[in-house]
Amino acid sequence: MFYREAGQFKTDYVADSQIFPIRQDRIGFAVLLALAFVGVPLIGSEYWFSAILIPFLIFSLAALGLNILTGYAGQLSLGTAAFMAVGAYAAYNFQLRIDGLPVLLTFVLAGLSAAVVGVAFGLPSLRIKGFYLAVATLAAQFFVVWALTKFPWFSNNSSSGVITAQQLDLFGLPIDTPMRKYLFVLAIVTVLALVAKNLVRSSTGRAWMSVRDMDVAAEVIGIPLMRTKLLAFAVSSFYCGVAGALYAFCYLGSVEPDGFSLDLSFRVLFMIIIGGVGSILGSFLGAAFILLLPILLDNMLPPLAALLHLPFTNATVSHIQMMVFGGLIIFFLIVEPHGLARLWQIGKEKLRLWPFPH
Repeated sequence: MFYREAGQFKTDYVADSQIFPIRQDRIGFAVLLALAFVGVPLIGSEYWFSAILIPFLIFSLAALGLNILTGYAGQLSLGTAAFMAVGAYAAYNFQLRIDGLPVLLTFVLAGLSAAVVGVAFGLPSLRIKGFYLAVATLAAQFFVVWALTKFPWFSNNSSSGVITAQQLDLFGLPIDTPMRKYLFVLAIVTVLALVAKNLVRSSTGRAWMSVRDMDVAAEVIGIPLMRTKLLAFAVSSFYCGVAGALYAFCYLGSVEPDGFSLDLSFRVLFMIIIGGVGSILGSFLGAAFILLLPILLDNMLPPLAALLHLPFTNATVSHIQMMVFGGLIIFFLIVEPHGLARLWQIGKEKLRLWPFPH
């Protein structure tokens, strides 16, 4: 009743093609941004900023990058963590070797460095696809970690490959507190998410989806497969590279090559499977689910085990988490392949028709 577009008339193409065509969606998005930028900093604690909100935003950005490649362009990849590592080490070296480089330019250059590596490893997508492409991108995962460990120049001659991120400074304001880091990450993620939303609705996004659905037909109607696929790898790797730089500078502070393992790539992949493949919103929902579920289980399982007199240890809780993740992935693949984003869309459609029968 209150969520309908009745009476909201579009008088030009720009109004009809805007990101949020319904006024209620625009109001809801504005309220969400106001809460994120103003409300959360007023009531949030350092624990919430450091342990929950900052990693949620960073992994949402990494999942968004993978979703562009896998969900919209249909190119499977298991090298997300490798591109995050490239972004993290590139940002570290740009800050280290170029004095006075602005922090925003540093993150852009880190993303571009990851995009170059992504294009290089995306070249096999011109000849292979599906499972074989996933195996090819797996090579990027192992090669990047090996290169960062083998060549000490990347870590400023650190014997273990560990780097410690420099202090960030934005227009003379040091980003040294959890709240400031949260606001910095939130601003970057918001801008990149809106850019991605517009990008997938443009001719480039339609070309990606054409290649995803049927690459032969896309080539027949004049879509250049090579440029389209490599652009998807470049944009996806750019997003993952920026996420990796934020991961090192605003979350951990100190990283090592082995920290960007295959396990991290699978975690990001699970995020888009549970959140929704081919959905901008699904990247955020999946990241929230994957990050908040362990915290929920950590707080629920020990009291439940004590109540039932079960000998639960920390290792048992960790194993149960993995079992729950695996079960949920199978569940979503069978019952709702489009993930949580599809459930949200169905709920909105029902709300638009309420209280009339569906």
